[in-house]
Amino acid sequence: MNFTKMHGCGNDYVYVNGFEEKIELTRKPDLVRRLSDRHFGVGGDGVIFINPSAEADFEMEMYNADGTRAEMCGNGIRCVAKFVYDKGLTDKTHICVVSAGQIKELDLMLETGSLESGKRGEVSKVRVNMGSPVLEPAMIPVEAEGKQVVDEPVWVDGREYRMTCVSMGNPHAVIFAKNVMQMELERIGSQFENHTRFPKRVNTEFVEILDKEHCFMRVWERGTGETLACGTGSCATVVAGVLNGFLCQRVWVKLLGGELLIEWDREKNLVYMTGPAATVFEGRIDLTDNEVY
Repeated sequence: MNFTKMHGCGNDYVYVNGFEEKIELTRKPDLVRRLSDRHFGVGGDGVIFINPSAEADFEMEMYNADGTRAEMCGNGIRCVAKFVYDKGLTDKTHICVVSAGQIKELDLMLETGSLESGKRGEVSKVRVNMGSPVLEPAMIPVEAEGKQVVDEPVWVDGREYRMTCVSMGNPHAVIFAKNVMQMELERIGSQFENHTRFPKRVNTEFVEILDKEHCFMRVWERGTGETLACGTGSCATVVAGVLNGFLCQRVWVKLLGGELLIEWDREKNLVYMTGPAATVFEGRIDLTDNEVY
C-alpha cells in the first residue's frame, strides 16, 4: 500500500489515497494502529484516508493513533488540501472536504511554481472555514447544567481546574493556566480525557495567555496523547479566550510544532484557521509483514 507522511505544525498523520487503495472498513482500526506506531510502523498521530465524496470534493476519513474514529482535525484537513492539489486530484484552489458529515471550505495558498520547469506551484498554507463553535453542553458533549460551560470548575487528580468547553466538530475542554510548559501532561492529560463528565472523551488544551493577540498552548488529544499541535483545539482556545475576556478575535496560537492564525468572526459566528501543510516523505508498506520501503 502506498502512503504519504504529512504534518501541519508537527501534528503528523499517515495519508492514504482512498481513490487507489481499497481497505476493508473492518481492517482499518488494526491497520491504523500498525501504521501509527512510531517504533514498528510509519509513525504518526493517526491515519487519514482521502476518499471520493458525493457531497463534497473529497472525504477525509480520520482515525486516531489508537484506531478510533475522529470527527475532525484542523491540521489534518489542511494536509488533505495539499495532498489533493499537489497530486493533481484537483486544480481548484477553493475546495470542500467532508469529514464525519461535516463539510468544511478551504482556500489553498500556493508557492510560486517554476516557469522553466513548467511545474505549477504547490500548496504551502491553507485557510479553513471551521464553521461555528458549539457551546451547548449536550452537543459538545459534556455533563453540565446551563447553556454554556465557561470558567466552570472540574476536579482532576485531586485538584480543581477551571474549564471552558467548546466543540469545533470534536469536544474540547480549554484550561487557562500559568507555566504551561512545566505541566505534567503525561500524568493529567489522560485523566481529563477519560473524565466521567465527558461521555465521548475529550481533547484538553492547556493555555497560557501572552497578550490579547498571542497565547501558548499544549494539547492532550483523545486517542493519541500529547501532540505538537491541534487545529480544532486552537480554534476552541480562541473561542474560549474571547468568552473569558482573555483574547481578542484574531489570535496567533503558538504550539510546540509551530503557529496558527485563528480568527473568530463574531458577527457571522464563524471560526477561520490559517496554517501550513507539509509533505514529509512518500512510502510503500507491505501489509503482510508491515515492512516499509
